[in-house]
Amino acid sequence: MKITEILERREYSVSFEVFPPKKDGNFDGVVRATEQIAELKPAYMSVTYGAGGGTGEYTMRIADQTEKKYGFPVLAHLTCVSSTKESLGEAIAELRRRGIGNILALRGDLTPELERTDRSLWAYSHATELIAELRSADPGLCIGGACYPETHPESPDQKEDIKHLKEKADAGCDFFTTQMFFDNSLFYNFMYKIREAGITVPVVPGIMPITNGNQVERAVKLSGSFMPQRFKSLVDAFGSDPEAMTQAGIAYATDQIIDLFANGIRHVHVYSMNKPAVAAGITGALSSIIGKKVK
Repeated sequence: MKITEILERREYSVSFEVFPPKKDGNFDGVVRATEQIAELKPAYMSVTYGAGGGTGEYTMRIADQTEKKYGFPVLAHLTCVSSTKESLGEAIAELRRRGIGNILALRGDLTPELERTDRSLWAYSHATELIAELRSADPGLCIGGACYPETHPESPDQKEDIKHLKEKADAGCDFFTTQMFFDNSLFYNFMYKIREAGITVPVVPGIMPITNGNQVERAVKLSGSFMPQRFKSLVDAFGSDPEAMTQAGIAYATDQIIDLFANGIRHVHVYSMNKPAVAAGITGALSSIIGKKVK
């Protein structure tokens, strides 16, 4: 099943994201966490691709195993950073071999080593190029892309960022998933602007439950996320107490999701960070909402 078919359903649903291990010795632990999250029966799951494409084989193995065992779609991430045409062709062939038909096409995070390289030498510099390559290689693929409600950190302004987002859609992107945000009004404003720009594909808001005070600095660094005072107060009050912060972080994320549902959004993607307890907390809090038909 294509992710776009799920996004067309008129019911509320939640999906979760997991990331593969960096070392083989951690693979079984990640699989256990993935299976515990999968048992919560999300609409679909996504599996990330490590910085620089370093965990590609693990990504495909986890995506393949999860989809076959649980029967719902799995979205495999694929990055083009530092890829050659040959290596990307091999990755696409492997995805086909495993029967993975849903791909999230990304440029990919830059490792410190990659940041020092000459990007003009890369075969692919932007996700738009990867999307076009995937669409050309297999017209039947369901291709997702990333978007930034608060503007990509490398973009000069939002207008330019939305221009490039339109290029992704025109290249063959079927839907977008947003980077994390902590103020829903930013998402609603972003949606208005991209629709005005002629971007009509579905957009899935991405929510990250912050369950550790140390995550805040990383979240800001990755996405430049604006932290509302309400959220800052939560971290100040509970950030030094792991159990309290976990509960507060789940509650804040759940509140965001409920607000999104109440304002016409049907599907939300949760960056669950391989934490089954977080995924279970959100699923439990929304148990009487998930699966209900939208009026």
